[in-house]
Amino acid sequence: MSKKSRSKIWFLVHSWLALPIWFFVLIVCVTGTLAVVSQEIVWLANPDIRASKPTGDAQPLSYDQIVKAIKQAEPQTLVNSIRTPDETHFALTVGVNYPDGRSVEVYVNPYTGVIQGVSPQFNFQAFTRALHGWWLVPFTNGYSWGWYLVSLLGLPMLASLVTGLVVYKKFWKGFLKPTLRLRHGARIFWGDFHRLSGIWSIWFIAVISITGTWFLIEAILSDNQITLSSEPIVPVIARENVPTSADGSPAPMIGVDEAIRIATQQISGFEVGFVMLPSNAYSHLFIGGRGWYPLMYQTANLNPYSGSVDTTHLLSHRSALEFVTESMRPLHTGDFGGIWIKLIWFFFGLLLSMMVLSGLLIWTKRTALATAAALKRSNKPARPTLAQRPVAALHRDTPEGNL
Repeated sequence: MSKKSRSKIWFLVHSWLALPIWFFVLIVCVTGTLAVVSQEIVWLANPDIRASKPTGDAQPLSYDQIVKAIKQAEPQTLVNSIRTPDETHFALTVGVNYPDGRSVEVYVNPYTGVIQGVSPQFNFQAFTRALHGWWLVPFTNGYSWGWYLVSLLGLPMLASLVTGLVVYKKFWKGFLKPTLRLRHGARIFWGDFHRLSGIWSIWFIAVISITGTWFLIEAILSDNQITLSSEPIVPVIARENVPTSADGSPAPMIGVDEAIRIATQQISGFEVGFVMLPSNAYSHLFIGGRGWYPLMYQTANLNPYSGSVDTTHLLSHRSALEFVTESMRPLHTGDFGGIWIKLIWFFFGLLLSMMVLSGLLIWTKRTALATAAALKRSNKPARPTLAQRPVAALHRDTPEGNL
C-alpha cells in the first residue's frame, strides 16, 4: 500500500469517527463547559451565595465564631459541617440539622455569620453537572448507565485526537503560522477553524479524553467492589475513652479553631477547607483541605475531647497510582485553582464544543458527498483489459478493421 493510500485510510477513519454520535458528543461538551462555571453562574443569579463585606476592612470570622453566630440566631440548630470555598467572594456552605429533622445546607456570610439563605437540594450547578456527567439517569444499583454512556465517549475522543494528528501532516506548523481564511466560503473557514482549534487544544482534548476514560474505569471498578484507595477506616471512640462530666454526660469538646490549630501544627502545609463536627459522643472531628499538591485533599480525624490526631490520610500516604487516579476529577472539571483556572477550562471547553460542531459540518458537507461519489464509482463497470475484450472488438480497433 502506498503512502498516499495509507493517508487516505487514516483520513477515512478520522472522518467516520464524526458520525452522528458526535451530536451526542456536542451536547456533552456544551453541558460540560457550562458545568465548569455553573457555580459562578449561580453566584450571579443568587445574591444569597455572595460573601458581601459589611465594611472594606472586614476580616472573615473563625470557625468557632461562625458556629457561635449561628447558635445565637437559631439556638436549636445543630451545625454538622462547614465548607470554605476556594474563592473568597463565595459564602460559606454550612450543613445544619433542625429540631424537626430537616438536614439542609445554608449560605452563611463569612464576615458576619448571618444565614443568608438555604441551598436548594438541586440547583443549576447540580443540574448541569448531572446532565453532563450521567444525563440525569438515576443511580439505582451502582453507577447509572448514563454515567457509562458519557464516560465511554472518552475513547472515540482520544481516537479522534490521534487520527487527527496523523491526518494533519506537520501539524506543529499551525503554532507558528496559524491559518484562518475568512473570505473563501464556509467550507474553507470551518476546515481552517477545525484544524486551528484542534492544534491549540491538543493538551485540553488529551486531558478531557483521558480523564473521561478514567471515569469509565472508575465505574467498572466500583461496580465490581474494587477499590484503589488507601484511606484508613476510622474506628469510633470507645465508650470508656469518652470523658464525662460530674453529672455523667460527655465532657465538653474542644473548639473547631483549637482542632485546626493542632492539625496544622502537626501536619506541614495543611490548609483547612472544610470541617465536619462530631455527630455524636463517639465520633471524631473530621478536617480536610489541600496541601502543596492542589489536585488532592488531605484529611485528619481528631479526638474531640483530647485533641489527639488519631488518623490521617496525607499526600505522603498515597501511592503513585492514587496520585494519578485522584487527580483525574479536578483535571477534568478545572476545579482546583480558583476562578482563573475555571476560565481557562471554560474557554477551551467552548473551543472544543465549536470544534465538534465544525467537525460535524465538515463531515456533512465533505464526507457524505465523498461517500456518495465513492459508491457511484464502485457501481460503475470497470473497463475490460486487452485480454478480456472480444476478438471482434479488437479487430475494429485496428487500422485494418477500420478499412
